[in-house]
Amino acid sequence: MNTATTPGAGMGRGFNLALATWVSAINFWAWNMIGPLSTTYAGDLSLSSTQASLLVATPILVGALGRIVVGSLTDRYGGRIMFIAISLASILPVLAVGIAGAAGSYPLLLVFGFFLGIAGTIFAVGIPFANAWYEPARRGFATGVFGAGMVGTALSAFFTPRFVNWFGLLTTHVIIAVALAVTAVVCILAMRNSPEFAPNTDPVVPKLIAALKLGVTWEMSFLYAIVFGGFVAFSNYLPTYIKTIYDFSAVDAGARTAAFALAAVIARPIGGALSDRIPPKYVVLASLAGTAVMAFVATFQPPPDVWSAETFILLALFLGIGTGGVFAWVARRSPASSVGSVTGIVAAAGGLGGYFPPLVMGATYDSVDNDYTVGLLLLVATALIALLYTALRLHAHEPARDPAA
Repeated sequence: MNTATTPGAGMGRGFNLALATWVSAINFWAWNMIGPLSTTYAGDLSLSSTQASLLVATPILVGALGRIVVGSLTDRYGGRIMFIAISLASILPVLAVGIAGAAGSYPLLLVFGFFLGIAGTIFAVGIPFANAWYEPARRGFATGVFGAGMVGTALSAFFTPRFVNWFGLLTTHVIIAVALAVTAVVCILAMRNSPEFAPNTDPVVPKLIAALKLGVTWEMSFLYAIVFGGFVAFSNYLPTYIKTIYDFSAVDAGARTAAFALAAVIARPIGGALSDRIPPKYVVLASLAGTAVMAFVATFQPPPDVWSAETFILLALFLGIGTGGVFAWVARRSPASSVGSVTGIVAAAGGLGGYFPPLVMGATYDSVDNDYTVGLLLLVATALIALLYTALRLHAHEPARDPAA
């Protein structure tokens, strides 16, 4: 069966892609519940820069590593079941983080923040789900649209501090938990796997080992760790950065972080669509070059609001285009039966790429001069290394492979 030619398939795939994008958005919001409130926690609990960084980074770590398993489980059970399972499994951690925050307990915030990372594994579900609905020539678009679900980080950055001011800390977490439950119910009632989906019932561990033997897995993991990792790191740490450097309130820092995240969200499907028209290599090269330039500009601490906003929004646009380009590349190069496994590993690498920068930024912060120059220069260097690697080692056009692969 060809979903591109089956009557009603276009409407069905569009609806399911839109629903999957929403599921991603609400889970990304849940995953990012701590970041927008990190400055509040830091002040209320008298946290050091390192402690605040660890609090922000902990959910990222679990959300990253969990994607490896979730990607393989999606190959086996399909996106519908996994979307429902992750949405339901994220409810309790969201509530627990709210309780820990209301109690003012840093150890409990760390423990429950660890389990909050479950919500971040949602990304490894959506890529194979979208791939199955769309023909190869449209997968860059499909994965880009699904990837726009990371708008949940923007929603969280903008609304979470406001919800806390309006409704209180614990009630805010209850609202997101209810949203997750409603989302799971909608998926149960309305979501469907593509007619093209064929369960891969091979044992998970051998599938992962096979995926790890593919060159595409390691190459794309390296690139995604930079572009998506950069997005995740800034989306979570930018409230702290803005509060520290520019002395904005938590609400104002959240609004500016939301603008950063929204810019990256808008850019992601653009990167995916561009990769349907030109080789993804060139999209990724442009992303890495722009990232290096804008991170370097940020070291000069452009004054608020116009110049600093322009700097970070341009950085977000370049990172967003890169995330769309890399996953369009993954969709083109991965064997059809292993898309979930490869996606899980690459997505995990992206999450891990977002885990370390907040820790580095916290550890290298210069309290005397009030700057994060060392951390930003490390991003510049990393982006330039990836730029050279992509330009010199990766092919713009992949060799033809067996369609049955």
